[in-house]
Amino acid sequence: MDRSGHCDTVRLEVFLPPPPALWPVPGWRVRDRLRILYADEIDESRLAPLRAAGHECLVDGALNAETLVDAVPGWDVLVVRSTRVNADAVAAGDRLGLIVRAGAGTDNIDKVAASARGVFVCNVPGRNAIAVAELTMGLLLAVDRRIADNTADLRAGRWDKSTYTEADGLFGKRLGIIGLGDIGLAVAERAKAFGLSVSAERKPDRSPRIQAAIRSIGIRMVDSREALLAESDVVSLHVPKSPETTNLVDSAFLARLPEGAVLLNTSRGDVIDEPALLDALDRGVVRAGLDVWANEPSSGSGGFDSVLAGHPRVVGTHHIGASTAQAQRSVSDGTVEAIEAYVSGSPIDCVNLRSQPSGTCSVNIRHLDRVGVLAKVFAVLRANGLNVQQMQNQVFEGGEAAVATINISLSPTQEVVDAILDINEVFNVVVIPQQ
Repeated sequence: MDRSGHCDTVRLEVFLPPPPALWPVPGWRVRDRLRILYADEIDESRLAPLRAAGHECLVDGALNAETLVDAVPGWDVLVVRSTRVNADAVAAGDRLGLIVRAGAGTDNIDKVAASARGVFVCNVPGRNAIAVAELTMGLLLAVDRRIADNTADLRAGRWDKSTYTEADGLFGKRLGIIGLGDIGLAVAERAKAFGLSVSAERKPDRSPRIQAAIRSIGIRMVDSREALLAESDVVSLHVPKSPETTNLVDSAFLARLPEGAVLLNTSRGDVIDEPALLDALDRGVVRAGLDVWANEPSSGSGGFDSVLAGHPRVVGTHHIGASTAQAQRSVSDGTVEAIEAYVSGSPIDCVNLRSQPSGTCSVNIRHLDRVGVLAKVFAVLRANGLNVQQMQNQVFEGGEAAVATINISLSPTQEVVDAILDINEVFNVVVIPQQ
């Protein structure tokens, strides 16, 4: 074939799938018909789109980290909410290609193990933001108006109006938000409606979407966390679990707050150094509204021995921030969208892919869109010890030509470039060093 695409002979290669009687054959996948295991309870009515598309779905809310290892073989997709997916479970997933966390955080999934086996880990961010924001504001109101104590006294037959009239009120208070993701922004919107001023730390790497939301809501940026804490009557935490956020709220953090400040945490329990917070509570310098705890039980019910939860200056809830019917329906729909995107070949909200291009350089190859062209290119790269790190192939309108962008491990020599140019279907090769 010459560079115009004309040829004198045609070689036709036909690939026939194995007959149904031989299915499943090791290594053989029908990509658009998946077996999907939900290892947490879900409203099965939300799975209708997946089942209508021919996918097999099983919901088993009784699975846990130990039993998942024996359950996951044979399934293409695993969806979890709170169930832990450890390295053993990932290794046992002989067909596993996708793990979806039905929520924002993915700290219950061993992402290192998944990455090592080429398994996508995707989450469903933002779907429960409103629910968590609503609870955050509820905790703030409950702390200020001592709603839980009010209710307890009334249920016990005690009337003590004089005690419970001692509340500051929220209007005009200063709220500092640490963590301006979807939840932090949703809290800011609701806080502004209550008449609070809202501030957050200035950061240079926020996305255009977040920056636009900051401007729209009217969040004031301050230059440092120290300055933010010093001026905040209320501080609300909305950060992910990470080594950087563990014990973020320590004695130094608390010492920077104005006396009488309210601390709200609906993110992760280990964000707070609990002994440090207990000391500040005992000294009467802060109050707290908490939905998450460092030593939460692993099951949905049972005993809970927590000095912090029982402190009279704390209003606590049972890690229920995202637990509204509205949020759960939205998250369920988000898992369906994540699976559908995976089927289409374009996973969304994937947390274990490299965010920056890898490799020493990119090679842009303009070529005819013909079967086997890229296979020839890969054969040249392989023969010269050049490993493909990332690639994308885009086809132009009309379907005649395409351009492949291939990030490779080392810069190609001129001989390698010439060998690629010698492929009849290749128009041009451009080598671009990575910055």
